[in-house]
Amino acid sequence: MELLTIGSFARAARLSAKALRRYDELGLLTPARVDPYSGYRFYDPAQLERARLVVWLRRLGMPLARIRAVCELEPRAAAREVRAYWSQVEADTAARRELAAFLEDHLSGKDTAMSSVHSTLGIRYAVLSDTGAVRESNEDVGYAGPRLLAVADGFGGGRHAGEAAIEALKPLEAEVPGGQLLSALEDAARRVHESVNELAASDPALAGVGTTLTALLWSGSELGLVHIGDSRAYLLREGALFQITHDHTLVQSMIDDGRLTEEEAASHPQRALLLRAVRCGSDFEPDLALRDARDGDRYLLCSDGLSGVVPHEEIRHVLVAQSDPGRAVRELVALAQRAGGPDNVTCVVAHVAEQRALAPA
Repeated sequence: MELLTIGSFARAARLSAKALRRYDELGLLTPARVDPYSGYRFYDPAQLERARLVVWLRRLGMPLARIRAVCELEPRAAAREVRAYWSQVEADTAARRELAAFLEDHLSGKDTAMSSVHSTLGIRYAVLSDTGAVRESNEDVGYAGPRLLAVADGFGGGRHAGEAAIEALKPLEAEVPGGQLLSALEDAARRVHESVNELAASDPALAGVGTTLTALLWSGSELGLVHIGDSRAYLLREGALFQITHDHTLVQSMIDDGRLTEEEAASHPQRALLLRAVRCGSDFEPDLALRDARDGDRYLLCSDGLSGVVPHEEIRHVLVAQSDPGRAVRELVALAQRAGGPDNVTCVVAHVAEQRALAPA
């Protein structure tokens, strides 16, 4: 069968020539032949099916690296991957919808007090931190209380930056009205940044200190989230596990741009390089979000000592299987140890349940 020029193929696939050149560079849609003298690309008409699949997946908003992985799967496995991706999109959209509804009520002056249904919800929680099998000291700090859950992964000065971050958040344990949840979190995050700046200025040996920060603030019916760095927050809902934070790392930005796959990122030499963190002399841009609490939800906050070595499915299995948060954090830390324990590992697990179903953790 005669090969198509890049222009003819682009029109048939409803793609631009520029997009085809980009997909060639990424190994997503390689030409059947490239003229060795002119560099002109030619495509086999049989490649149109793959090209159209790429178009459809891009319309879903799927990142290029994930599209490349889907295109290599057999049809049933590809369908499962699309379903998993869309479940994540729906979870993210639901979180934004909840925030939009909250802001609408707040700005219009409607009552944001907890409803009688939500007021029956509570949380059980547990925290565990471990040095791991390789590091000499533990720079992670974890915290779990009746209202505040947090993980900070310090760097450049032992535990100092992580401890300063957690101490700056602890005043949030005082009751915060639902309508002020995000503003209280944002103010507290600014205090965290100020505390780390003060720490760095206090001693030349601490000039390079910094920390990641991922924290949830509980207000009976809602959870406020603040996040910066590569520690993570996960939500287990109805058996499905969703990562509800976005890593602020070089490799994640490369994945988002389609320049790297998840598999390649796992062994990338700069996988620990942070683009955003709490540190002196850098812009402070934490992510803030509001989430509606549901009976049966289970949350996990963790440092990259867990997420970097324990597969997503193994984490999900523990959170589903363990009804006690204390047992869950112990099993998760044990999984990180069995994977070699190359880094400090900290886990905070919280279960949302109706008050009458709660028992001391």
